[in-house]
Amino acid sequence: MNKRLGGIIHAYQKYDPASFPPPSEPPPDLVTPAFEQALMYGEFRELSEEELARAVRLDPSQIQGLGPSIDFLKAMLEERKRKILETYESRSVQKKARKAFHSAAKDVRIPKKLAETYRQAINREQPYLLESLWYRAEDHGGSLSTDLLKVAARMGDKHNIEELASKYEFTGNESMSVPKALEIKEELEKIDELLKQLEEAAKSAQIGLIDMDMLSEFAQPGDMEQLEEMRRQVENLIREEAERQGLQRDSTGQFRLTPHAYKIFQGRLLERIFSELAPSRSGRHHGNVVGEGAVELQQTKPYEFGDSVANMDIPQTVINALLRQGDERPLRLRGDDIEIHKTRNHPKCATCVIMDMSGSMRYDGQYMNVKRMALALQGLIQSEYPGDFLRFIEMYTFAKLRAPGEIINLMPKPVTIHDPWVRLKADLSDQNVSEAQIHPHFTNIQRSLQLARQNLVHCDTPNRQIVLITDGLPTAHCEDEWLYMLYPPDPRTEQATMREAALCSKEGITINIFLVPSWSQSEEDIRFANRMAQSTSGRVFFTSGNNLDRFVLWDYVQNKREIIA
Repeated sequence: MNKRLGGIIHAYQKYDPASFPPPSEPPPDLVTPAFEQALMYGEFRELSEEELARAVRLDPSQIQGLGPSIDFLKAMLEERKRKILETYESRSVQKKARKAFHSAAKDVRIPKKLAETYRQAINREQPYLLESLWYRAEDHGGSLSTDLLKVAARMGDKHNIEELASKYEFTGNESMSVPKALEIKEELEKIDELLKQLEEAAKSAQIGLIDMDMLSEFAQPGDMEQLEEMRRQVENLIREEAERQGLQRDSTGQFRLTPHAYKIFQGRLLERIFSELAPSRSGRHHGNVVGEGAVELQQTKPYEFGDSVANMDIPQTVINALLRQGDERPLRLRGDDIEIHKTRNHPKCATCVIMDMSGSMRYDGQYMNVKRMALALQGLIQSEYPGDFLRFIEMYTFAKLRAPGEIINLMPKPVTIHDPWVRLKADLSDQNVSEAQIHPHFTNIQRSLQLARQNLVHCDTPNRQIVLITDGLPTAHCEDEWLYMLYPPDPRTEQATMREAALCSKEGITINIFLVPSWSQSEEDIRFANRMAQSTSGRVFFTSGNNLDRFVLWDYVQNKREIIA
């Protein structure tokens, strides 16, 4: 019998490049957290690698076996906490802290002017009173300031130790000194914070949440090296996925959004919007749509007078004639043999979206919903209706055309004047007056409608519309070269706005008003929107900000498609 080969079999249970992450797992979504960051902060803050790692949620199965078990680290910390609580008692150190505080308070020689305040500070144990005394003590000279600082320090020690005794249940017998008790308090709070971080990391694989420096005070060096290696592997995975999904790192090491990332985000946003729409919640509005039925459908119908024979279903028409006529020749067609394909109305549409970026849009993050809607609408038109005309207008005290790439960086304008009654005007023809000198946070609907009309009037389609997203009444308007800023809203501003809306209606431009809620919104804001819609034969949508994108997109699609029977 042949001898068996000897040797040692090594089993490697750590990082396996073939199974990290598991091939069956979809890649983590890095684009959405990056866009949410950009929607909130615009161009004022970039998304760092650490922030990206904290934002991304991985499958915890992707980090199993890569380093020390998170459960093991939690058990180690909990054991350390248990030993501390079973070793010490807290009653004696509370007495020591109380005695040290009152002893330091008695040693202070306080002037008569400050005696009453000092007595209240000691009896009530209020640090802010001692602080006020310390500022006043400079006028009295001597060691009073130093003595007050000592009393404040002893008072702080007493409060911290009382907090320690109330927060943790000590069951041991060994007494602590005041410095030792403060040291133990700091250690226990670190353990609690680390346990919280490890618990979150176990749920979401967010290794970046763990404070490695703090954990190294308790874990073994070997475990820390393995955990640090696991953190680097997770960061490498996130970095590779970020670059694959269109997040590009610049020379400073920060991620920036590329056109590829825009496309991915818009696609996911559209998928989310249309997957959750229901007819009862979508705000569907039927309207007359002008355009040719150019998209042929599979469904057919019998021919009716006026139908275009260009959409004839020839095979079915011939079959109908054969069934009626049989073998008789020649084959003759009759009107009731003809089958016509149904068509889908797919007209070209021209749209201007007016996005309110006045100061009030900061409320409840409404500006983020406006930007999210704009990006979704732009993605929809690029993917489904590339022949449509679309423009975006930023509305504040002025009105500016914005390219789609600029939308992500738009932010509501800061409120620069807080007077309850504002009556201002500026001469825009004066070369010495610049936009930087004018308060930016007002709402100029009149100028925004005018700019939209100028962009839509020459479009070669009868389907022209304005999507006006705002939270209420206009507070600014232009008359010739003068810009008026009037708050509370003035009838003069409303009249100028209504005149411009009437000009839009005269040009055949439909105004769709999407009214979002705001802290300053009143019944008069709603009445203004209704008055504008009635006078221009437009429409008003009352939305919650979170559903703004669904309202706008679904209404756009509903008016783009109509089955012609």
